Amino acid sequence: MKKLRFLVSLTTNDNDYQIEQAQSAEQMARKLGAEVQIVYADNDAITQSTQILKAIQVAEDKRPDAVVFEPVGGTALPQVARAAASVGIGWAVLNRDASYIPEMRKSSSAPIFEVSSDHLEIGRIQGRQFAALLPHGGAILYIQGPAENSAAKERALGMQETKPSNIHVTALRAQWTEESAQRAVRSWLKLMTSQRAAIDLIGAQDDSMALGARKAFEELANESERERWLKLPFTGCDGLPKTGEAWVRSGLLAATVFVPPNTGQAIEMVFQAIQNGKKAPERALTVPVSIPALGQLKKR
Repeated sequence: MKKLRFLVSLTTNDNDYQIEQAQSAEQMARKLGAEVQIVYADNDAITQSTQILKAIQVAEDKRPDAVVFEPVGGTALPQVARAAASVGIGWAVLNRDASYIPEMRKSSSAPIFEVSSDHLEIGRIQGRQFAALLPHGGAILYIQGPAENSAAKERALGMQETKPSNIHVTALRAQWTEESAQRAVRSWLKLMTSQRAAIDLIGAQDDSMALGARKAFEELANESERERWLKLPFTGCDGLPKTGEAWVRSGLLAATVFVPPNTGQAIEMVFQAIQNGKKAPERALTVPVSIPALGQLKKR
């Protein structure tokens, strides 16, 4: 039986969830006896497109059997997807709604599908966490992912759906990394509006961005201002055992949302489709969970 080869393209190696995605891919490849190559796009869509095209345009015996990738930009690389499908390479999109998938599935024999975290539900859980942490209402500084990113949009929509109307949101943008969130909060703190803002909680769409926000407040020269900000509850998303979950246990975060990595699941789906002829569903979702449980948060 042929040993299958997978290319996994991730957005950055400077994000705890992406690092966990890589580990999930490696573990599943080992379990299935497959080969996996992992590349990082450094948060650049052109770099990602170039890396994947380079891999699928080599000699047939060196091509991956499937590409599993988490898009950097807003498009999920439709031209690259068609180039892969045209030479029989499977295509799995992670954490993004790729509108071209239904059409491509009709014309390609290769497995083509998406596996996503349920970003709307992640946002809904975070909105419920805000309600539990601010039972009398208040104001939140909310750090979102990039504007063109569908995961960031859906998490924001879900959060707005479940947060109480007496909780008001000031939103900042960052790039899913600790450093980018630190820069965004640092810039916001220089504005006059930030000095007048009575913020009660810092919420981020990603644990590393929540930590970046903390670091920006730690830089404040005024001790009483610094202490005031750092006493606020900070929340994030991803909830991975060595980062977000550990930060909740240590008190750096008040809460997070556990988002199971899905590269391993995507690789297994492709493997089953190619080796066993099991047709992959068009879309599969993972199930997020509040850490700590919402009942525990309310008691606090």
